Amino acid sequence: MKSLLALLILAAPLAAVAADDPDASFYNKAAEAGMYEVDAGTQAQDKGTSQAVKDFGAMMVKDHSAANDKLKALAATKNISLPTTASVGQMASKAKLDVLSGDTYDKAYIKSQIKAHRATIALFKKEAASGQDPDAKAFAVATLPTLHAHLKKINSIAADAGVKA
Repeated sequence: MKSLLALLILAAPLAAVAADDPDASFYNKAAEAGMYEVDAGTQAQDKGTSQAVKDFGAMMVKDHSAANDKLKALAATKNISLPTTASVGQMASKAKLDVLSGDTYDKAYIKSQIKAHRATIALFKKEAASGQDPDAKAFAVATLPTLHAHLKKINSIAADAGVKA
């Protein structure tokens, strides 16, 4: 596992962001979170055993791909280079899921989605409340209802599956 983490650290490209944008960190973290959701959603469609997990994974791919495209277009207008992969921590989380299967996979995926969506909602709420870039703030405000809907859905799936968050 240590060698996998070291490989991820070496493989993770460092994103160059526009230093003059006060919300460049938000753009970076939002991009990483979106890519993680698409990757993990694709995995859930392939590895999930319950239809609820497969369907949620498909929703993640669809919704987060759309948000990622909007974020990329917005960042391009500001000359902000976004990362091309999820964060090292997010890649490590997905790597942990890679080795699981069956009901164990489903439960671990559900827990990881609750954690990821809580973190992403916190990031977007912070941007909406105190961001300096009006476009980034507007993106955060516009995206929050979808993120809240995702968290509500995964919490429902967790309750149905007997998973405690």
